[in-house]
Parts: sequence; C-alpha cells; structure tokens
Amino acid sequence: MDHQLKWKDGVSKEYGVHGSAVGVDFDICIADGICITVCPVNVFDRMELPGEQEKMDKGVTNDSGKAPLATWKADPAREKDCIFCRACEIQCPVQAIKITEP
Repeated sequence: MDHQLKWKDGVSKEYGVHGSAVGVDFDICIADGICITVCPVNVFDRMELPGEQEKMDKGVTNDSGKAPLATWKADPAREKDCIFCRACEIQCPVQAIKITEP
C-alpha cells in the first residue's frame, strides 16, 4: 500500500511500504533505530529522505499538522538476508514493520 504525505508547502511525497518480505511502512516509521539495533543479520540501513532536513529547519508540517519526526527511515536494504526471527517486528514501537515469510 502506498501513502502520500502532502506538505503545507504544496509538495506531495509518496513513501509507502519499502521491502516485501521485510516491509517497512515509511509513513509510520518514526526512525528510532530499534530495528537496526536488534536485527542479528543487519538487514536495515538508514535511508536519508531528500529535502526532509530543510522542511524540519523551516518548521514545515504535513497536512495532519505533525512535523516530520526524522530525516531518515529504516530501509530493509538486505531483506534477502532476513532469518525471520521477527525481532524488528516485535520491538518496533509503532508496528511499522511486517515480516512475511516466503
């Protein structure tokens, strides 16, 4: 499922779910890094989101009135290495991660 965040500066940005076996919903992810910390096989990388730092610096908010929480998200860059232990899914405080075994 793809989502769009529409910022008050008029720019829409699609984030949606990244990954398939290890799906991270970028619209929900708060970038606390717990998934990066608990993953025993280093599936995740920090993915910088272009333009987000500038928006944070300007105080631009999204259409719900909430400021972006981070300039990066946890990207399942090496999801093929996942051993399906579900540590990331269990520890994610906002349930932004869904593990789907093949």
